[in-house]
Amino acid sequence: MRYHRLPDGDGYRLIADDGDAAYDLTAVKPRLNGFTELAAAANVADTRVDKLAETLAETAPTVDREALADSALPIVPDEVWAAGVTYEISEEAREAESGMPEMYVQVYEAERPEIFFKATPSRTVGPDESVGIRADSAWDVPEPELGIVLYDGEIVGYTVGNDMSSRSIEGENPLYLPQAKVYDKCCSLGPCIASAESVGDPHELTMTMEISRDGETLYEGETSTGEMDRSCEELVEYWCDHNSVPQNGVLLTGTSLVPDEGFTLRPDDEVRIEIDRIGELVNTVVEV
Repeated sequence: MRYHRLPDGDGYRLIADDGDAAYDLTAVKPRLNGFTELAAAANVADTRVDKLAETLAETAPTVDREALADSALPIVPDEVWAAGVTYEISEEAREAESGMPEMYVQVYEAERPEIFFKATPSRTVGPDESVGIRADSAWDVPEPELGIVLYDGEIVGYTVGNDMSSRSIEGENPLYLPQAKVYDKCCSLGPCIASAESVGDPHELTMTMEISRDGETLYEGETSTGEMDRSCEELVEYWCDHNSVPQNGVLLTGTSLVPDEGFTLRPDDEVRIEIDRIGELVNTVVEV
């Protein structure tokens, strides 16, 4: 199933979409107004998220599936973290931007992956909201990534992520990574959460990205999560190891598509990222 969070006045409704119909789970259980609450209930009942949702869907009213176009941020994670240099193309890109390129080769080939803090809830946006580029940066790119959704340390689903980055700040000095990665509107997630069961193997998903400006397509790219040099389980293990991770968190798994050197985002650009079996995340760009 895919789980959407639809605005409803001052609150939200949790909608489960099985591909044929969309079920309003909040209408059956008013406290289930988001995926986190569903994951928590499934955890207490010691059952799968989809199994609980399927039970509730038996008596839930349906909603027009066209309403899913209005989906909000599908989960408000306590923390978003990210992995770096997990694809060969990202290793090459970070070498190209950096005055210390050898360090990225060492990370790509090392046993320990790069895991870094990415965003707080206030810095995370959802579908059709604006992602940010820093006014003090000269080279800014979106980074399309598969997002792992965890509840209580267990993988419960996947979403589409955009790890917005300042390549000019990051390339100037590796110690500037937090400023290049963590700022207002630096991360977007959505449009939904696909359960781990419905996604199956997360290492064989097609991913595409399109960047357009004034109606003109400036970049198109396609790849597969099969190109990732690390497994999702490995990245989660390193994130959780010796670390008190939040009960409700998202881990982005690395950059799979990189626009040509010299390309930089501008305000009002549109970024479309789609991952097979999950959905398409669309955001416009604003300067922050």
